[in-house]
Amino acid sequence: MGHWGPFSLHEKGAAVTGGAMGIGRGIAERLAEAGAGVLIADMNAEAASTTADEITAKGGGRAVALQLDCTDTCAGDEIVAACTKEFGSIDILVNNAGIYPQVPMLQMGEDLWDKVQAVNLKGLAFISKAVAAKMVEQGKGGKIINIASIDGIHPSMVGLAAYDASKGGVIMFTKNFALELAPHGICVNAVAPGGIATPGTAAPLEGSGMTEEEMAEMMKGFLAQIPLGRMGEPDDIAKVVAFLASSAADYMTGETVVVDGGYLLG
Repeated sequence: MGHWGPFSLHEKGAAVTGGAMGIGRGIAERLAEAGAGVLIADMNAEAASTTADEITAKGGGRAVALQLDCTDTCAGDEIVAACTKEFGSIDILVNNAGIYPQVPMLQMGEDLWDKVQAVNLKGLAFISKAVAAKMVEQGKGGKIINIASIDGIHPSMVGLAAYDASKGGVIMFTKNFALELAPHGICVNAVAPGGIATPGTAAPLEGSGMTEEEMAEMMKGFLAQIPLGRMGEPDDIAKVVAFLASSAADYMTGETVVVDGGYLLG
């Protein structure tokens, strides 16, 4: 993969949580294309295995699957063990796993609130802790990339208070952990996607009780606020993640890169 120059991830070991589908799959595909060995950690074992097999079949980097619940206390250790076993080291972590149920705060139950924080923020933080400890032990730096959201910067709709709070936390965790890990040559950055078209994008709306007409009208209004005039695709995020994972971004840490088609310009 020498033609990638400073963007090459040849001989790097990478892990992507929630890597079986959607944005996570797009990220895994790009990291493998750049030459990395990719561990796809996902609760859906079948989908993770299928994605890993398809990525490996394309050539470039190799991919393997790991069934994982990112809220488990041992999740970070499992990622470290699997990635180092398969690829010799863990050099890149992409914390992509997340949930986004749409429930107004006045109807929010404590259990659902805690679940959103556990997946989106606590799981991310403690997986990062375990992986960072291994990176420090390896002594050759590393890259941690957290998938945040524009909702961590500005709310997009009613019903995402728990999600928005978790993603705001991801952005601030990214900044603080970047300070802590900088002396070890480990860069910690985040990507804040805007509206990205994936199979799971409509799930919160489908469970909201809205009619198809109401959902279509909401999407029309959302699209009207995007200067580039389209929803994003998983690869729009994946290419930015691949950049942050590479040596081309060695002087960036603690940053949140917004990838939203210009939505926040409005």
